[in-house]
Amino acid sequence: MTSTSTPIGSANASAVEELAKATAPLARLWANPQPAEKPLVWVNGQLVPKSQAMVSVYDHGLLYGDGVFEGIRVYRRKIFKCKQHVQRLYDCAAKIKMTIPISHEDMVNIQRLCIEANNLDDGYIRLLVTRGAGTLGLDPRRCPVPGIICIADQIRLYAKDFYENGMRVIVAKRPKTPRECLDPRIKSLNYLNNILAKTEAIEQGCDEAIMLSTDGMVTECTGDNIFVIKDGVIYTPPNTTGNSGSLEGITQKFVRDEIIPACGFKCVIQEMRLEDVFKADEIFLTGTAAEMIAVNQIDLDRVGHKISDGEGPITKTLRTKFRQIVTSDPIPED
Repeated sequence: MTSTSTPIGSANASAVEELAKATAPLARLWANPQPAEKPLVWVNGQLVPKSQAMVSVYDHGLLYGDGVFEGIRVYRRKIFKCKQHVQRLYDCAAKIKMTIPISHEDMVNIQRLCIEANNLDDGYIRLLVTRGAGTLGLDPRRCPVPGIICIADQIRLYAKDFYENGMRVIVAKRPKTPRECLDPRIKSLNYLNNILAKTEAIEQGCDEAIMLSTDGMVTECTGDNIFVIKDGVIYTPPNTTGNSGSLEGITQKFVRDEIIPACGFKCVIQEMRLEDVFKADEIFLTGTAAEMIAVNQIDLDRVGHKISDGEGPITKTLRTKFRQIVTSDPIPED
């Protein structure tokens, strides 16, 4: 069979040369004069320096956001709630019709390798499974092997003083995607719905936004689950609420099922609307990266609704217990 492509060295060489010169100045946008060697990153079977950690431009995780991921905390070199995180990863992969090609045990060993290779005592793991390299079409059958990436590094979402004083959030105008379109319980690489809501918060000078379902129910924030405290009782929305829902948060579950009872409080899973949230005595958010953080004000249509003067007493009690557990032996890896 005769190739129909034209080698660069033939008649179009001059055109290629001219266009290469014209586009060369654009490279300064991505200049990296000091390539970072740390952390070492596990990419498809190889542990490589950060500067060499790359995926194919044909990977459907890049082209279409086709894949799943986990964010996982490391405390004292232990993988917090490791078993639950890995199980959720595999469950989410199954929901998007993707089979992860390695075992749960192998996935855990990859994380432990990255922790040791980077001498990480406390930090954060980003574990990704992409659909893998394929063609420029959508068809996942053209992606024979899913890609696996493990990054063990540091993360900080919010300013340190927010944990003592609380943080201001907004109510996003952009609603949460309905379950029938894309189930929010799937932790997929497609986070555009959340990102666009977060840009609303950024435009209004804060870092987080509450997202409502299209039928007006409180679901979650862009990167955190939400808890509301009223008259000593703690409430959190179900992970299917209204016509949408929220991620089944590992930290949410830990706080709801373990921290709250251990501190002598009751947690009720209940659908809520904004008016219920505005009546709260205290509000706090949970997430792997955020851990636990109080909300002191909620802005709706740029009008502020004060919740508290800072971190409330119940939130403080719960967060103190949380920090006690994650800084003491044994760190729960279940």
